[in-house]
Amino acid sequence: MSKTIAVIPGDGIGPEIMTATLRVLDALDCGLNYDFVDAGMVALEKHGELLPKATLDKIAEHKVALKGPLTTPVGGGFTSINVTLRRHFDLYANVRPAISFPGTKARYENIDIITVRENTEGAYLAEGQSVSEDGEIATSMIRVTRKGCARIVRYAFEMAVRKGRKKVTAVHKANIIKTASGMFLNVAREIAREYPQIEFNEMIVDNTCMQLVMKPEQFDVIVTTNLFGDILSDLCAGLVGGLGLAPGDNIGEHAAIFEAVHGSAPDIAGKGIANPCALLLAAADMLDHLGMVDKGTRLRTAIRETMAHDHDHVTPDLGGRGSTASFGEAIARRLAA
Repeated sequence: MSKTIAVIPGDGIGPEIMTATLRVLDALDCGLNYDFVDAGMVALEKHGELLPKATLDKIAEHKVALKGPLTTPVGGGFTSINVTLRRHFDLYANVRPAISFPGTKARYENIDIITVRENTEGAYLAEGQSVSEDGEIATSMIRVTRKGCARIVRYAFEMAVRKGRKKVTAVHKANIIKTASGMFLNVAREIAREYPQIEFNEMIVDNTCMQLVMKPEQFDVIVTTNLFGDILSDLCAGLVGGLGLAPGDNIGEHAAIFEAVHGSAPDIAGKGIANPCALLLAAADMLDHLGMVDKGTRLRTAIRETMAHDHDHVTPDLGGRGSTASFGEAIARRLAA
């Protein structure tokens, strides 16, 4: 059975890592068809807007998109493309796995943590932002809803059950932000009681940061609000070697967008040395989402084995002598063998 997905190659190194990723997906024989659409600087140059309606329509039609990194121009009143996509499709769950891989020179081994971040409200709503006339006072409001808290916590527990995870940690600052963070914590406690088979823990965000550095092995699934999730997911990426190994899944009821979390890296664009792993891992998560869990697992295994054994073909950031293309080809060969 074939499935068509929307593909956004992206800016900077995006087209290079997307080409390598699609080459690997083809080797997996997933039955995927690609509908290429534009966003970011490429779209601005071709269509006069960062996120054309035609692109939104294609994502809505196919319900699944694989996205390379996009550049939002600084200044000029441009809104973040990623934030726009999340709000347009109500992609309320941002799922960020952090998994150890060989050869990364990371400070830790055997890390396997998934951060589930609320993606559509909280501090990033940009509501109530104002600066006083004299420029001395700046105000920004944090707003969460019971519905928003409930659906992200439930998503985390349902994912834990589905993936055989043992523990969910709700991260908050309810001791200080008693309303917004307090609501999140109270809802998390309520929902946790519905999942007695999953261990539930709650932790204040500043302590969480310290514990992640001191004893990361105590964490399994972390669920938290928008701002805290943004920070903690990058911290977790740092535990396993950085954003070059960080996929991001943006999940809603009617659409899902899978992406490399890192930026478009214009400084190395066109040099053929960009590490495609973040997008490849996002593609593996996409396969899981599409019900092809066995193929997603095979892809992650092939990435791991290539990093461990095909040193000549991995990219320089991982200590190898290869290129974006050779890395992708080496993974594809393992999958085709």
